[in-house]
Amino acid sequence: MSCRSTRTEDATSPVLTGGKASPSLPHDDEGEGTTVNYTTPSGFRDILADEAARREAAAFDVQQLLSKNGYVPVETPTLEIMDVMNAGGRVPGTPFKLFDSRGDLLALRPDVTLQIARMCATRLAGQPGPFRFRYQERVFREAEGRPQAEAREMTQVGVELIGEAGPSADAEVIALLAESLEQIGVGDFRISVATVGVLRALLAGCGADEAWKSGVLSAYHASNFVKLDELTGPGAQKAGVAPVFAQAIRALANVRGGREAVARVRDLVAPLGCQDGLADLERTLEQLDEKGLTDRIFVDFSVMSSFDYYTGIVFVAFAPALGAPLGSGGRYDNTIGAYGESRPAAGFAFYLDQALAAAATEQQAGGRPLRIAVPKGSLNPDSIACLAACGLDTTGLADPGRQLIIRNPGVEYIIVRPSDAPVFVELGAADCGICGEDSLLEAATGTVELVDLKFGACRFIVAEPEGARERVAEHYRTCGSIRVATKYPRITESYYARKGEQVEIVKLHGNIELGPLTGLSERIVDITATGRTLRENNLVIVDEVLSSTARFFANPCAFRTDPRVVELADKLRTGAEAGLWDATVIAGSDQPHADSGASA
Repeated sequence: MSCRSTRTEDATSPVLTGGKASPSLPHDDEGEGTTVNYTTPSGFRDILADEAARREAAAFDVQQLLSKNGYVPVETPTLEIMDVMNAGGRVPGTPFKLFDSRGDLLALRPDVTLQIARMCATRLAGQPGPFRFRYQERVFREAEGRPQAEAREMTQVGVELIGEAGPSADAEVIALLAESLEQIGVGDFRISVATVGVLRALLAGCGADEAWKSGVLSAYHASNFVKLDELTGPGAQKAGVAPVFAQAIRALANVRGGREAVARVRDLVAPLGCQDGLADLERTLEQLDEKGLTDRIFVDFSVMSSFDYYTGIVFVAFAPALGAPLGSGGRYDNTIGAYGESRPAAGFAFYLDQALAAAATEQQAGGRPLRIAVPKGSLNPDSIACLAACGLDTTGLADPGRQLIIRNPGVEYIIVRPSDAPVFVELGAADCGICGEDSLLEAATGTVELVDLKFGACRFIVAEPEGARERVAEHYRTCGSIRVATKYPRITESYYARKGEQVEIVKLHGNIELGPLTGLSERIVDITATGRTLRENNLVIVDEVLSSTARFFANPCAFRTDPRVVELADKLRTGAEAGLWDATVIAGSDQPHADSGASA
């Protein structure tokens, strides 16, 4: 038996990316050597004079503002020892890593806060404080399969207030973030504020095992509210969680509004003795009101994240004109103690690039209708029927002809492949959309998963030729891996990683079943609704990977700044829970889905 070399293949991938000569590149006109592509690496760019001047002026204005408020500049090294960063308990993003000549594993700075925490605990140990630091540094984060448009080098601006605790310090930091964005020219933005104390208290008192608690924290961190509903519904009973705690944990994520939202949370959790942090949050909001920021601040308990890092208040700045958050911050009282002398601390950071983009976009764009990404294929008829049942005008959507955008009063629909819908929504080209859960998992975007629409059901399965089990097992024993063909390399990789098995992944775009039939692969990972194609090609299912249904999801900024998105999500959730889709004649629902299931 011959064993192949182990590597991940894409049947349509180019041989080379980046700006380096390769033997696989086309030869020049005279056949002497190769044509070199003189570009920057993906996610990096040159900044020409006009833009550089605007950035310089904006950065100067912000630094002057921070200086007038008593913040002094610090600078940190571009490289950090990876183990030192890990000691802080939270390394944001995925840093670029390299070994130096000493053999130390280093990281290009992915964030500045941990560096300042290290500096305070070591260089400033024993000094009384408090310290008010400001900084402006380049940060670097690896994209790791994220959309090609994602920048991997950004300019981060921020402050750290170290040695002071309480509402006054928190209000000072939040107000400075608001003033900094205004100084740059961002006129339309909102800062969502919450405290992690309430959820921590609920989890501490609910009696669940650590696995369930970890799942809840992960769902909040990823803004996956479908998963949160599953955990606090049937999952809570299995984990032995008292229903009153499960209901409170679920309801907390839906609390948003002005200062009155704090009272709603108190009514929710006070009977359980879980009001931790609410009094401080209320006093912080009062001080922000006194600073004239009432219209900028929005209480939103769905923004809680990074629970191994934040200890109290958390906040995120969103601009409707931009698809990604402008910046964020919070209280992190335990982080400096990981490096030595413990001190309370709070701070914020925002990306200069994002803030300037938001300011420019505001000047160019007015208000637009709600824009929804609607999937082609087998999910299309059901999606249209659901949207119509929620009162939206879907005229022309069922038969668009060659039109790619359907414009109706108050709403625009962009018609996309299901696998493309998450990208359009994440990058802000659409406010929200519908696709299968499989498309969201494979895209791994930073969208907010809101509603399980309960149609378009299909299964992810592992299949192999009938009677091939022993042969495949022997191949694995002999070679240490097998080859798997799939349209979904991320889901496949995750599945086999959980099983602890090594595989070669071959990404195909057409009939996956051909893989084992032609000897290209031993197995496939694909989705199926009826199993008909598998049976007709003598393939048998050997394992289940996951089940998938259609999901309604949103851009994180649109979800937190556009009430139309929340309103639509509430209507869809109510309809799904009430079985409205079963009661409504869903176009095409009496026809079996193709084996490509929710992503067809």
